[in-house]
Amino acid sequence: MTCKICQGATQVVGEKQSSLAKRTFRLRRCDSCHFAFVEDPWLDYAAIYDAAYYEGRGADPTVDYHYELAHPARAIRRYEWSGIVDVVGRLIELRAETRWLDFGCGNGGLVRHARAAAGCQAIGNEEGAIAADARKAGIPIVDRAELKTLEGTFDVVTAIEVLEHVVEPLEVLGQIRRMLRPGGVFFYTTGNALPQRQKLLAWQYFRPEIHISLYEPASMSEALRRSGFEPRQMGYIPGWDQITAFKVLKNLGRRRANALYKAIPWRALTPLINRRFGMYDFPVGFAA
Repeated sequence: MTCKICQGATQVVGEKQSSLAKRTFRLRRCDSCHFAFVEDPWLDYAAIYDAAYYEGRGADPTVDYHYELAHPARAIRRYEWSGIVDVVGRLIELRAETRWLDFGCGNGGLVRHARAAAGCQAIGNEEGAIAADARKAGIPIVDRAELKTLEGTFDVVTAIEVLEHVVEPLEVLGQIRRMLRPGGVFFYTTGNALPQRQKLLAWQYFRPEIHISLYEPASMSEALRRSGFEPRQMGYIPGWDQITAFKVLKNLGRRRANALYKAIPWRALTPLINRRFGMYDFPVGFAA
């Protein structure tokens, strides 16, 4: 099989057993750009992204979307939402007329936070089971058909922990590019496979039922270029300390905010954590 990003030759890295899907998945990696992907992904989306998944009873036990939807001020996810708004606000001026799409928005928490904190016109797009509950909570979420009619109207698109779930990265990135106006910004987060290159199968982040595309900064830069973006390495931007706080606490099994966490010097710790995990080593995409 050829690489889904650069069409280079790929090699089998190995196989990983899934207890949820009751099968073994084979992982391949490109010899050129080092993009890695599951060769035979599980594509029963209704079964994968069902109600149990969003309650942390599916492929990813660390998520708790319903609690975050009902109690946004108490959930540690609020650190991530706040950090993303800070980062995006330093990439592009956020004004009342700024149009922001959160692609694959889950429970729509970032949409709600961006509207409140930045006062911009934020909406989400989600196809999973949680979308109906988010709409009931008053969060504006459009489906695939509605999204098609909005191409070329957004100043910002975010995709937070979304790109690792997609089968065809260039197809999805191309869709995201079409959503943006010229000069628009695409900000995303995803796990960095570069520090894990020699141990991908043991990487805790790699859940083969759902994380079927694994990127390094170089493979992501190539994917962005091929999708009509100008990739720019931005490095640390204020706000990443809050995103880092959320990621650390989530992986420690914490779900509720606590006053003790506020006392941790996240700004000082974030560069040290990034040296190990390369969280903000990915380029940001700018629409030409």
